[in-house]
Amino acid sequence: MGSSEVTTALDWQSMNITVAGLGVSGISAARALAGLGASVTVVDGGSSEAHLERAASLEGEGISVRLADAETLPEGTDLVVTSPGWKPGSPLFQAAAEAGVDVVGDVEIAWRLRGPDAAPWLAITGTNGKTTTTQMLASILAAAGLRTAAVGNIGTPIVDVVQEGDDAYDVLAVELSSYQLHWAPSLRAHSAAVLNLAPDHLDWHGSMEAYAADKGRIYEGNRVACVYNTADKATEDLVRGADVEEGCRAVGFTLGTPGPSQLGVVEGILVDRAFVEDRHKQAQELAEVADVNPPAPHNIANALAAAALARAFGVPAAAVRDGLRAFRPDAHRIQHVADVDRVAYIDDSKATNTHAAEASLAAYESIVWIAGGLAKGATFDELVAKSAKRLRGVVLFGADRALIREALARHAPEVPVVDLDRTDTGAMLAAVREAARLSEPGDTVLLAPACASMDMFTNYNKRGDAFAEAVRELGAVDG
Repeated sequence: MGSSEVTTALDWQSMNITVAGLGVSGISAARALAGLGASVTVVDGGSSEAHLERAASLEGEGISVRLADAETLPEGTDLVVTSPGWKPGSPLFQAAAEAGVDVVGDVEIAWRLRGPDAAPWLAITGTNGKTTTTQMLASILAAAGLRTAAVGNIGTPIVDVVQEGDDAYDVLAVELSSYQLHWAPSLRAHSAAVLNLAPDHLDWHGSMEAYAADKGRIYEGNRVACVYNTADKATEDLVRGADVEEGCRAVGFTLGTPGPSQLGVVEGILVDRAFVEDRHKQAQELAEVADVNPPAPHNIANALAAAALARAFGVPAAAVRDGLRAFRPDAHRIQHVADVDRVAYIDDSKATNTHAAEASLAAYESIVWIAGGLAKGATFDELVAKSAKRLRGVVLFGADRALIREALARHAPEVPVVDLDRTDTGAMLAAVREAARLSEPGDTVLLAPACASMDMFTNYNKRGDAFAEAVRELGAVDG
């Protein structure tokens, strides 16, 4: 990044802005800034047919596009706006730093485009669970009768939402990635939550410390509540290090009995001891564990975090219950696909790292685990050691399956392992058939790969779709 004090870009018409990246957020930012009168140039290293089509569309709107060159800073650039995935050490950003030009992200632009009466942001980040928690929060807010939307890293570009005007929403549920937070120095949320912290994207951030620091930016300037996970001390440490507004409180969530200023679980009931009149003596019932879909431990934690943010905004307890009951998780997140021969088949293709896979494995008692893919530098010893007693069998595929196989040999040598020496998409059907062979009635066959999908599939959605299709074929054959 350039200087820590980014330009206060009020006179957009006088600015030459370079937008890095021709993806969804880059296109959104380019159009918004051009609409405000800025002179916009989009740069991208790609030159595919899809790139050419997007470029032609933008150029038709008077926006300059430069393809196949993502390293040279256009002459006269006053500000660089980056898409989230571009690494801080990219040559374009180095050139910007040398020229004294600031680099910010689309979230920063959205924050600066807000009017004085804009809807407050309830912000959520974490290594895992961000999207589910953000959607839960939006469902709770809607149940309270508030005009809201789940936005940000969740799919709807935040710039587009902000441009709808100050009176379009009462409050926004905003999912933010570590990439987005890195490039958003001015963001000041009403309240925010860090759900958990585990090693991820370290190739981008450079170290765990840098990754955690970027996650912690979400707490800066919070007005009402900094929500943290009592089971993950690193999240509480980020709260302690944050510079917040006077009166902002630290609010924890726990799967156990909550103390004062916490939300937790008592005898199957989600309870609030933070946003009550006397938090030392009182507790407010919010919902039942059965109201959480699905009621896996990590998803109950997500629900408590969403409830804490909603309560920080003044939402009544009944709306928490109603919002959780109305919520339906996205596909490929511990999604029950089918029961075949009294074995449950669960699709958690979204478990693309070890932290997510550990949470998924903890939700079931007797598991045939399907895992593998691109490890992204991860190690698997801790995951396997914690989950070994639950494993009836394991089926491995993908480029880095040997890393998981070796961890299994060290920590669960008695567990049968099928190693499929395949990285083609057809391997999923073979994996499901092998898992069915290893399973017994009452077991769960769980796709929780602990790895990224790109060695075999376009994305985790395609991987999950392939699993579901294989399960359906298995059911048809067995039926």
